[in-house]
Amino acid sequence: MTTLELDRAPTDDVARARDQAFAGLQAAMPPDIMAEALRCTGRLEAELPHRPELEKNLVLVAFGGGKDSSYMLAFVRAMQLILYKVHGRTFRMRVATNRHAGMPRAVMENIDREYRALRLTDDPDCELLLVDGDEISEFDVDSPQREHVVRRNRLDILMTGHRTFADGRPTFCNSCNLSVFNAFGLAAAYGDGADVLITGDSPQEQRQYTFWVGRLSRRLQSAPARRDGQNGFGRVLGQLDGIAQSYFADIHGPEAVDAIADRRVSTDVPERLKFFTIYGETAYAAGDHFDLLTGFLGFQFDDLAFSFTESDCANPALMAHLRGLKAEHLFQRSYDEGMAEYVEFALNLMRKKDIPDGLVEMMRARYDSPDALKRMRLAAQDYALETFGLTEEQLVCMTYSPFAGQGEGLERFLNREHPALAARLGEIHHLLGEASDDPALAAELKRISGLEPSQLRVLYSRSVQTPGGGGAPVIDLILAGDPHKAVIETRHTQDGPNTFEQISGR
Repeated sequence: MTTLELDRAPTDDVARARDQAFAGLQAAMPPDIMAEALRCTGRLEAELPHRPELEKNLVLVAFGGGKDSSYMLAFVRAMQLILYKVHGRTFRMRVATNRHAGMPRAVMENIDREYRALRLTDDPDCELLLVDGDEISEFDVDSPQREHVVRRNRLDILMTGHRTFADGRPTFCNSCNLSVFNAFGLAAAYGDGADVLITGDSPQEQRQYTFWVGRLSRRLQSAPARRDGQNGFGRVLGQLDGIAQSYFADIHGPEAVDAIADRRVSTDVPERLKFFTIYGETAYAAGDHFDLLTGFLGFQFDDLAFSFTESDCANPALMAHLRGLKAEHLFQRSYDEGMAEYVEFALNLMRKKDIPDGLVEMMRARYDSPDALKRMRLAAQDYALETFGLTEEQLVCMTYSPFAGQGEGLERFLNREHPALAARLGEIHHLLGEASDDPALAAELKRISGLEPSQLRVLYSRSVQTPGGGGAPVIDLILAGDPHKAVIETRHTQDGPNTFEQISGR
């Protein structure tokens, strides 16, 4: 045995931890799933670039901390341990989690419990990373949220929400999705880089997504970042980087050079990086491995972190709250009616995603009475303030989108919500359109909206999406083809008539 092989050989403590992790997985995983892991291990081994020296291979797992990615991580850990059992050596595993402001501490605690259950923290061949914006650090359950990430997320929510009447999907998910891919690129390139990126998507899903990204890039006429000979994932990241630049230039204004640069998607992934999907061997359906999740892995469905279709993000609870506020203020109906519309929409999304009936029922019960709605309203209100520093007054302002489209909805907003300012409508238009200097008025608008005068002027110069969709081309193009939306029957005034509106969310 060479010196290098001696250095890589597991110590007794590491070997013991691996044996304990494997025994725990064997006891927790049904025999058919363990058999699937065994078959998948053979296929993965054949794909690794350094088969004679398994420890030279670095496998990347993107881990969001939700129920599906928790199962995938356990499945990949089983494959890592199967190879160790067979060969006495195995691949290195890098687990990377992208953290955004909407990921509460409960998600971090779920991640920590799973890492400990799988004995990843005791294994030197397991690298556990946390990605905050462009910052990479070792995972630490007590690591605080990064203030610059919170500020960035807050601003993106406001600048998009004010263009869309606070529609859920674009307001919260557009910038977040781009940050997830940036984290993929950063994690794949970190250190010496990864050899394999494991996913649970089917090859067909990967092709469909690649096609959608390419088409969106062409429609936005974005200029993708490219390198000669760039591999498939690098090309997709390059297209996403071009999309990000087009999107954020539209949201924040082309003059916001620093903001656009801060939100670029990293494309510097190794040329050797390849995808490997576990889709052919196993399924994500949480109902099929619920005991593994909630038992051995210690996964807990937190009241906010588990929110409709998401089990690692509290933002959908805020999406529902905004629908209630929109009904109460913009449509002059009741908060409960708006919440009922969103809950019905989101429960249907849960069923379409084959989320277990028990979890659907848990979510339905959370909103099924006036007292329950009152509790969730207070919880969402507290979450918005504590997480993003957004007051209910600022959330209500966003549901009107009063500043976009040359202040098209400004008069109605002021008359209803801030009648003391209604007499100053002309002054406000002048301040927004001419960049005039009125510090007291600017400070009042900032208090109401949460935005600086310069940001309000960007909104003023941008189109506003109509409540039924349309009018904001860049936002509409990203939402086109997204399955997380539906047309619902609703009323835009207290007494009708009934009309149809597209809403989106998670």
